[in-house]
Amino acid sequence: MRVIAGLYKGRPLDAPKGTSTRPTTDRVKESLISSVISACGTLEGARVLDAFAGSGALGIECLSRGAASAHFFERDKAALASLRRNVDMLGLTPDRARIFRADILKNPPTATGAAYDVVFLDPPYAFTFDEVYGLIRTLREKGRLVQDALISYEHDASQDLAAFFSAEGVTADILASKRFSKTVIDLFRFM
Repeated sequence: MRVIAGLYKGRPLDAPKGTSTRPTTDRVKESLISSVISACGTLEGARVLDAFAGSGALGIECLSRGAASAHFFERDKAALASLRRNVDMLGLTPDRARIFRADILKNPPTATGAAYDVVFLDPPYAFTFDEVYGLIRTLREKGRLVQDALISYEHDASQDLAAFFSAEGVTADILASKRFSKTVIDLFRFM
């Protein structure tokens, strides 16, 4: 794994060993970040939430491309160690990269602070849409998402986010849905 573009282009990233996380491949990351930039116009100055951060590759890629800050939430010990090594190796200061050792579903970032422009959700596939949507609903209710926040949700390809939104009466615009083997990444905004 490496940083694809921007200030830290080409820098290698540490990934946790074992099967407790699914590091996003460079090919998938490049496709995803290109789609995010296309939807947002730019990442310059963006505030990013990298939930279920793993190695932090997605948030770090955004920082490399001009995001103002990224908050990383991770609870797995091995992933947290890789994330810290990556942040330290790049010399990212706490005002740009903050790491939280927490279960974001149980302890979401609801305290006052700047709202997030971009949110990456790459939870373990054992979590249901309902559990993950509960996090997003809480962030919206607490004012932690800008009105047109872009949300990236990586999930098992057997699940259908559009059908879930329809069944729940959620009004959202799914801007892109990309399939990579057994994985789907949906980009959406609430309307």
